[in-house]
Amino acid sequence: MSETIFLLPHKIIGVAVIWNDQEQILIDRRRAGGAMGGLWEFPGGKIEPGETIEECIQREIYEELGIEIAVGEHLITIDHTYTELRVTLTVHHCRHLSGVPQAIECDEIRWVSLAELENFAFPKANVEIIAALKQGVGARG
Repeated sequence: MSETIFLLPHKIIGVAVIWNDQEQILIDRRRAGGAMGGLWEFPGGKIEPGETIEECIQREIYEELGIEIAVGEHLITIDHTYTELRVTLTVHHCRHLSGVPQAIECDEIRWVSLAELENFAFPKANVEIIAALKQGVGARG
């Protein structure tokens, strides 16, 4: 792997764009104290060894929000380098199956429409997810 010029920690993250029956998307606000604290994001988390992206997304959503989801089609994969970290976000459309979302590992959660997403402050890498969602409206499973 010769493309690495400087070695930043690299996290591979499964990200869920969770839709409900009212065509709303679930977003959560990161805890104020942590990295990118106070910003909104699409929920998800770091892949564990031996896990598929789909398994990672399902597990993380259950751990962070207490709900069951169905992981659907792949939306986009984003490689983004922040000053202290490189992330690869693998984003899937998901459908809310059961449970009431709870803010277990975040400060706040909200169901919003696609049009409302631009009213919230997201980390830079998430802006590409919103753009992909707007281009592909109606293309979810």
